[in-house]
Amino acid sequence: MVDERTEPGTDAARRGREAAALVEAAQRGDARAFEELYRRYQPRIYALALHLTGKPSDADDITQDAFLKAYRKLDSFEGRSEFFTWLYRIALHRALNVKRDRGRRRTVGLDDPRVTAAVAVDAAGDPRRALELQESYAHLLAAFDRLSRLLRTTVVLTTLQGLSYKEVAVVLDTSEGTVAWRVHEARRQLRKHMERLQKEPTPTHIRQRARKISREHEAVRLEAAIAALMPA
Repeated sequence: MVDERTEPGTDAARRGREAAALVEAAQRGDARAFEELYRRYQPRIYALALHLTGKPSDADDITQDAFLKAYRKLDSFEGRSEFFTWLYRIALHRALNVKRDRGRRRTVGLDDPRVTAAVAVDAAGDPRRALELQESYAHLLAAFDRLSRLLRTTVVLTTLQGLSYKEVAVVLDTSEGTVAWRVHEARRQLRKHMERLQKEPTPTHIRQRARKISREHEAVRLEAAIAALMPA
């Protein structure tokens, strides 16, 4: 199967060539070229950091640190992989260190910035819908945050960032088969958590909400629901 990202005529291939040209210009000392790289990739790096840490302040710091490190090490970038893949690895390492240092969050509140961002888009100004989505997304995020570091990172890169399995394998220094297994295992664990919510002696409205979430996403991958928590 041909990966459209590598086909010469695709938009992705064109963007890749443009990025490579900007990197070469930046390596020659063109500050505007690096500023353009920052403009292109800052939103995605910030989204990656926010979803892994859950804190806007941490996401801001990680984003700035990642680009600063990339700028300082730009001369060492040899172009063996795409620039954004190299940048992701820098940001991912920093984000996981922050997450480890702060420890795993035990709860997900309705004021979690990931919940707030998703509700603002999906509720479309409907207060009643916003209340329903807040609770639903909080449960999904609680399940997401219980995933292991590797599973959570893989879901973020494949679902939220839209990277191919091949690209994720490069970022995480593993095989495409391993990436596919992690996505499958993450889906299984997310479903298991939502099913547990339906069976535990929790308030009726929580059990009903968990059941509704399962029904709504039965025909699609559960990571699609997670994707809704970080709109572009």
